[in-house]
Amino acid sequence: MSAPYLSLSWTDHVTGRRGFLVVDRLVRGVASGGLRMRPGCTLDEVAGLARGMTMKEALHYDPEGRYVPLGGAKGGIDCDPRDPEAYGVLVRYLRATRPYIEAFWTTGEDLGLSQDLVDRAATEAGLVSTVQAVYPLLDDERAARRRLADAFAVEVDGIGLDELVGGCGVAESVLTALDRTGTPYTGTRVAVQGLGTMGGATARFLARAGLTIVAVADIKGTVSNPAGLDVEALLAARDTHGTVDRSALRPEDRETSSDAWLAVDADVLVPAAVSYAIDPANQGRITARLIVEAANMPVLPEAEDLLTARGVTVLPDVVVNSGTNAWWWWTLFGDIAPDARSSFDHTRRSMRALVDLMLSRAARDGTTPRAAAHALAADRLPVIEARYGRHRPI
Repeated sequence: MSAPYLSLSWTDHVTGRRGFLVVDRLVRGVASGGLRMRPGCTLDEVAGLARGMTMKEALHYDPEGRYVPLGGAKGGIDCDPRDPEAYGVLVRYLRATRPYIEAFWTTGEDLGLSQDLVDRAATEAGLVSTVQAVYPLLDDERAARRRLADAFAVEVDGIGLDELVGGCGVAESVLTALDRTGTPYTGTRVAVQGLGTMGGATARFLARAGLTIVAVADIKGTVSNPAGLDVEALLAARDTHGTVDRSALRPEDRETSSDAWLAVDADVLVPAAVSYAIDPANQGRITARLIVEAANMPVLPEAEDLLTARGVTVLPDVVVNSGTNAWWWWTLFGDIAPDARSSFDHTRRSMRALVDLMLSRAARDGTTPRAAAHALAADRLPVIEARYGRHRPI
């Protein structure tokens, strides 16, 4: 792939903290990708995430659908979201990048930031919407914005629909992989790192499908129970950052170190928190045979090579966690109704078809799922760009 279309760094004049924006490419003059906030965020990290967004968009291309894939982009801020100064930094970052958001970068929540917080900061920064650059591509902007607002107002069991669709897609990825190997859901043990938006929803959908969640990890450590955790109780006891109130634990639940989730006796491992969580040094502790990347870039390439060599399958983030981004556009463009049933049904069908296609391609080519996903995206990108165009002058 070519160099990014745009890459920039920003320094907050108040705190000195840094932020980044990378637009990997534009399709029909627009790029899509969330904004993350975490201590240690780098320009290289954001560039890798932007490239991944280009692939996620391409992988969901359906020539019969109303949703037209966009280019890929990503934003990042090097700041702890729990820092008292974090909100001010976020507002000033959005104010600085406002021209890009208005012109061609559509963005939303990512690691460390909720959509509500991003929307509130965007309003303070003078933005109409963080996805306003896509409005000129819509047939009926008013109806489209109404659909998206209606979808964000939907709650399922007290949790916003927008917080659940991504986890629904991750869970469906797990279930598709199990179905292909004839593995029953009952008795399949799962460990999840991160109980925020993505990890929490994934744990809920897998538990309701009959799998046993034996461990979850948050910033305080790992909570485990070989007989299975009470997922609903843990979700109810979370704070806004996904940290579980330990008073909700049962006597048989165990608390261990923050990295103990790696070595838990589980069949499936779901890293759903931070990037670079699994490296060459710690991958040897993993006993699970299937790793499903709910977070962005949680497995380093060198670690994946070692895992593959010992028979561990890694389902890549560019497919597994792509449902959240696609759901926004399915809703806005009108491929689905703004309700839970339509959202979950479409997400399940689309993710199952995509994961199955990726695994079939990997089996045919004798490659890893990641290599197969990249090959599928590479096949589709020229078709998309030939049909819709790529860059436009800024």
